[in-house]
Amino acid sequence: MKPLAGFPIEARGRIRGVFTDIDGTLTTHGRLFAKAYTALERLQSAGLLVIPVTGRPAGWCDHIARMWPVDAVVGENGAFWFRHDAKQGKLMKRYVVAPEERLRRGKRLLEIAAKILEEVPGSAVSTDQPYREADLAIDFREDVRELSRDEVNRIVEIMQGEGLTAKVSSIHVNGWFGDYDKLSTTRAMMREDFGIDLDREREDFVFAGDSPNDQPMFAYFPHAVGVANVLEMADLMTDFPAWVTESAGAAGFAEIAEALIPTR
Repeated sequence: MKPLAGFPIEARGRIRGVFTDIDGTLTTHGRLFAKAYTALERLQSAGLLVIPVTGRPAGWCDHIARMWPVDAVVGENGAFWFRHDAKQGKLMKRYVVAPEERLRRGKRLLEIAAKILEEVPGSAVSTDQPYREADLAIDFREDVRELSRDEVNRIVEIMQGEGLTAKVSSIHVNGWFGDYDKLSTTRAMMREDFGIDLDREREDFVFAGDSPNDQPMFAYFPHAVGVANVLEMADLMTDFPAWVTESAGAAGFAEIAEALIPTR
């Protein structure tokens, strides 16, 4: 990873959109401060597409798509994307898995959650689980004491042993049935809703993130940026962003906006 200041001006000037994680990237210690929200608004006002790509639940994403200065949101690590269509005056929802299948899988996820809580004392089902539609989130340091790396790895092992895809974020271990992820759904969304083939145009977009579940995006986008706290979980990662900010969390995301907006 190289300092964000080294991101060439010419390359910055070609950027057409920003995808961003939320927890630990837009937020600092779990809070969304004005500097990050303002950065989103300024990026969109400058003509860039602005799209959060998060592990957070459908309930949160409904609010984000309707009320934040964003063009769409990908949620639950790629289970869906939501987009508010201003012309139609309605929220458009696109899921990777059909409703009946999501319901069937949801019952099994609750059984797996019970097994994890029994085998990994101190872990907990995330408090935002009631608002989820497709995945299971196990909290390891949001509302519980921080678990050790071995305990986090044990949660991953249990999920994988039960046939789940498991990804570690900065606060949760998320598990779901299926092979989709943040990247696959982002690519589908851009093709279907924005007419953009990211495989050909990925150099025109930035992804900002901070944790292991962002690795598919880090590996895919040549101009991916990690906010400084990406280094905190580097031991759980093999794929890293090209650039890294000086500051962590919200302040780091504000740095990204400052690097891009003047080049418009």
